[in-house]
Amino acid sequence: METSKLVGANVAVGSPPDLDAAYLKVTLKLIPFLFVCYLFNYLDRVNVGFAKLQMLDALKWSETIYGFGAGIFFIGYVLSGVPSNLLLHKLGARRVIGTMLIAWGTASALLMFVKTPESFYALRFIAGVFEAGFFPGIVLYFTQWYPASRRGRIMGLFMSAIPISGVIGSPLSGWMMQSFADKGGLAGWQWMFLLQGLPTIALGLLVYVMLNDGIGQAKWLSDKEKTMLSGALVEDERQRRATSESADSFASVLRDGRVWMLGLVYFCIQMGVYAINFWLPSIVKTLGFHSPLAIGWISAIPYFCAGVYMILIGRSADRRKERRWHLSGSLLMGLCGLMLATQAGGNSIIAMVGLSMATMGALSGLPLFWPLPTAFLGSAAAAGGLALINSLGQIAGFCSPYLVGWIKDHTGSTDIALYLLSGVLFLGAMLVLTVPAKSVNR
Repeated sequence: METSKLVGANVAVGSPPDLDAAYLKVTLKLIPFLFVCYLFNYLDRVNVGFAKLQMLDALKWSETIYGFGAGIFFIGYVLSGVPSNLLLHKLGARRVIGTMLIAWGTASALLMFVKTPESFYALRFIAGVFEAGFFPGIVLYFTQWYPASRRGRIMGLFMSAIPISGVIGSPLSGWMMQSFADKGGLAGWQWMFLLQGLPTIALGLLVYVMLNDGIGQAKWLSDKEKTMLSGALVEDERQRRATSESADSFASVLRDGRVWMLGLVYFCIQMGVYAINFWLPSIVKTLGFHSPLAIGWISAIPYFCAGVYMILIGRSADRRKERRWHLSGSLLMGLCGLMLATQAGGNSIIAMVGLSMATMGALSGLPLFWPLPTAFLGSAAAAGGLALINSLGQIAGFCSPYLVGWIKDHTGSTDIALYLLSGVLFLGAMLVLTVPAKSVNR
């Protein structure tokens, strides 16, 4: 681990005010740029939910074709998750993350040319392969900068890009599809794929300039700041070893039941998240809104609520040094929201309250989840372990949209699917409480 090169076991980690100032400097340097990268990462992943409003009629596709195409992205994602993160651990964040952004941005932009289900499936699969290493790579990257006691709020800030992508991306996608329709011989959905893919390619090029592969290479930090930050990581590693039996190799990760259980928890969380991300525009349309721009603005409401809640709940978990109940309670709120939305009976206000609660609970589960595995995975195991957990969870990205699409094709409604997803969130909430508190509440 890089910190071992910078500090010894007896180095003081600095006074709290100085250390807080150093972490503020790190956060202001890293988080805004990574936030924007993740915003486009998520936007490129789920913008097919908006394209669906025009794409299915234009290409004469069924809901099942759409659901399979939306989901096959995650087959590529799951297959490439662990190799991508191991490669990042070996070669460094800057080169690997930059290359990934350029590659998946290109694949996302090329979706504008799809004519057949097969081409749709192929490009979504390729995009999944190249996006696989980005998120677990960033989680790993944060463990090289922040101790466990600070990761809750940092993950909350970083992952607020998910709801913000909805707040910005939903009306933006609707505006693009409506304003650019039939310009230059292209449909609105084609313009949307192009205009949202190109910025991702540009961000990939910027990664080579903006990121450093750890504390030791950060020229914008003083020697004193490097020593303090590295000392904090050494102390965090000491506490981790003292408070839990840790996994310290990828072989030990594969034998560790906690890893597989947390992979199942993450699967449950993502089942709810992807149902919302891929189907929210369609559900809003059933409430009586038909203009893509209007659907975009209405769809932004649940994401805005989730963005605010995500940051507040992450700070609360760090301040109280409590992880399990914050996560379990949020998942139960998501469950209640889905149930309320299905019982709205056509009342758009009740439905939006339910969808907002569901989005707040499910999406907030993401940043609240990741401090759990990073609390017991040793540095040697983190690259493979985090990628394995993420890959297990991302299987939901295939199952959730395909399940919802199949059920809607056969019943004409999404209600049964939402009931099933509510049950999955309940399972995740209960499993979280089986994690020993002492191993994660730091």
